[in-house]
Amino acid sequence: MSEVYATRRSRLRDHVTAAGTAAALVTRPANVRYLAAAAPQGSALLLGRREDLLVCAGPPDDRPYEGRPDENLRLHVLPSGGDAAVTAAELVAAQGADSLAVEEHHLTVARHRAVASVAPRLRLTDLGGAVEQLRVVKDEEEISCLRIGAEIADQALGELLESILVGRTERHLALELERRLVDHGADGPAFPTSVATGPNSGRRGHRPTDRRVEEGDFLTVCLGATYRGYRCEIGRTFVIGTSPADWQIELYDLVFAAQRAGRESLAPGAGYRDVDRAARQVLDSAGYAEALPPLTGHGVGLEIDEDPQLAPAAMGKLDACVPVTVEPGVHLPGRGGVRIDDTLVVRPEADGGPELLTITTKELLAL
Repeated sequence: MSEVYATRRSRLRDHVTAAGTAAALVTRPANVRYLAAAAPQGSALLLGRREDLLVCAGPPDDRPYEGRPDENLRLHVLPSGGDAAVTAAELVAAQGADSLAVEEHHLTVARHRAVASVAPRLRLTDLGGAVEQLRVVKDEEEISCLRIGAEIADQALGELLESILVGRTERHLALELERRLVDHGADGPAFPTSVATGPNSGRRGHRPTDRRVEEGDFLTVCLGATYRGYRCEIGRTFVIGTSPADWQIELYDLVFAAQRAGRESLAPGAGYRDVDRAARQVLDSAGYAEALPPLTGHGVGLEIDEDPQLAPAAMGKLDACVPVTVEPGVHLPGRGGVRIDDTLVVRPEADGGPELLTITTKELLAL
């Protein structure tokens, strides 16, 4: 695996060199982990003129899910209270570099000023989203981690559906799901688990409350597992206790059709906005334009919400081996709603088309 990280750093160095900059400083934790195999708290990765360094606030944690730094990287452990970014700037200046690309979108103004003050002869430039762009297309090892995370999330959700739900609170169900994720081998939840019932159902990003599950409710669950740092997502909607009402069946079938249209449009070369449009127009044409979320899906990986964004104004086209969510939903104030969410990997038609990672049934179940 060490060669994988060396290759990633080499690709970033080529980008930095082409931009006319001598060295790069990476501070965003997900980007550090992508390039160095681990991102100890407070660490920074320096791509220097003579060598690459992982500058750490303390010795790396030995917990397996935190990852272990690439053995080919030299570690520079700071004395207590030091700032890794500031120390890295001092080190690269001592190597004789005249310029340094930094992640301005991650550094605070205070840290940026501190970096500039300790190495005043360094010309600071913006690295921008160069590392994030490298992260968009995943290798098969990364996809394998996502696949295992999806299996864990499916398993946790499946076990919840076999338990008694009526009378339990949204908050209690969310905590139980997160415990089950860890029990089945996840590092932890990929994001705060959302459980929404009755009038809360279908609301994107709903924070669980003390509302209790009642017969006849829509129940929307959205959860994800983190496995070896990689995060996946699944969302499903069910009906509690009784056969669904006509309006629930109609709304569910509509969202399901929109989600299927989005899934089927995933292919190498498809525009981000075209995937969004495929799902959105199904709901638009049924008169739900005002009830739709701002995007249909997004990339997943070391972060739960990363590029690409599948949104109406998004520019760009999908590549093979890009994992994304497709998650349309409709929320009707005072009544509730439906959300269906899958994680898939873009694959060419010759390889069977998009690979579905989250396989829990999308049938409208009465629990």
